[in-house]
Amino acid sequence: MTPEEYSQLKAYARIDGLYLALLWAISFACYIAGFSVAFLGFTSSMLAIYSPFFAAQRMRKFRNDARGGSLSFLRGAAYYMLMFFYASTLFALLQYVYFAFIDNGMLLEQYAKIMSSKEAALIIQSYGINMNDLNQGIAELQRTSPIMLAFNILTFNLFIGFMLSWPTALILRRKDSE
Repeated sequence: MTPEEYSQLKAYARIDGLYLALLWAISFACYIAGFSVAFLGFTSSMLAIYSPFFAAQRMRKFRNDARGGSLSFLRGAAYYMLMFFYASTLFALLQYVYFAFIDNGMLLEQYAKIMSSKEAALIIQSYGINMNDLNQGIAELQRTSPIMLAFNILTFNLFIGFMLSWPTALILRRKDSE
């Protein structure tokens, strides 16, 4: 890969990473709003499930528009990983801002409220989980700093991007038609 091709790959991955981060931000906003409006919670789940397919569509567009329909397996995997890297970094920044300045513990309070309901208690007991352990886990999450929450989400998203890059690159690879 020439330096120009590498610059092109990074430029497209940055732009598509921005689009992917925006999709995740919308999904997260719907998730938060889903505590009040159930349909938005469902929308959040659908957007989260759609995001790897969206990334694959963006990779296909890169292959067809920037690479003239040709994309090797390794270049495709690198593109997908870079796209997830840029998206994960932007999304982690948004997550940090949310948890540090906007949330004020609302998300974990909602979890605690849900877990303390009679229905949740029955489900939790049916799985043999001790309610005290669950409450201690929620309390521990409440003590977690916003930067650590954002870092954990960043790490998870990077891992998912790494794992999905290989099958996606395998499916979307194309050789020159010459």
